[in-house]
Amino acid sequence: MALLMAAQAFAQADRHEVRAGNRKFRKGDYKEAEIDYRKALLKDSLSLAGNYNLAGDLYRMERYDEAGKALETIKSTAPDSKYAADYWYNKGAAELQCKNWSEAKKSFRESLLLRPDDMDAKENYSYAKKKEQEQQQQQQNQDQNQDQNQDNRQNQQQQQQPQPQDQQKEDQNKDKQNQQQDRQELSAQQAQQMLKAVQAKEKDTQDKVNEKKAALLETRKKDKNW
Repeated sequence: MALLMAAQAFAQADRHEVRAGNRKFRKGDYKEAEIDYRKALLKDSLSLAGNYNLAGDLYRMERYDEAGKALETIKSTAPDSKYAADYWYNKGAAELQCKNWSEAKKSFRESLLLRPDDMDAKENYSYAKKKEQEQQQQQQNQDQNQDQNQDNRQNQQQQQQPQPQDQQKEDQNKDKQNQQQDRQELSAQQAQQMLKAVQAKEKDTQDKVNEKKAALLETRKKDKNW
């Protein structure tokens, strides 16, 4: 993907600093050119030439965000000037470097409307559009993953924490189980008591039988001794 900055070294005749900056810009002395452009902007902060050329200078120094801000300053005047196509191209180039895909696409489209045969603008437009679509798809996938994770957390919380109605049913079931257990324990206790009573009665009966046998045997012994 070719990304070229459109030619932008123009000046106003009454702007000595801008002309000085342009000379240094053409020599590749971008830092010194920046100083001259900023001197011009101290006199006229809305200078079309000063902001436009400063943006190109900052772009060459890879200060893309600052370049975009310089172009933003003249957004109300540059599109109506004879440099409009270059303005939109440069604005798109700065936004492209900052990965502002949607804004870059719009800027290159504006440039192409003014200069339809600009192949660099066409290539950059296509690239920005592709990256915008990829970004949108990525964001959509992230949103779906977040929604899915949130649903999973909610389901997990619902499973771990019984709802009021479920809790009431659970309490009722526990009460029934406790009552049933109490009845079972009571029945077992009653059965034990009944068994003890029967055993005691049987023992009492057996004792009486044994006493009668003993008395009878004693009587027989006495009779025999007589």
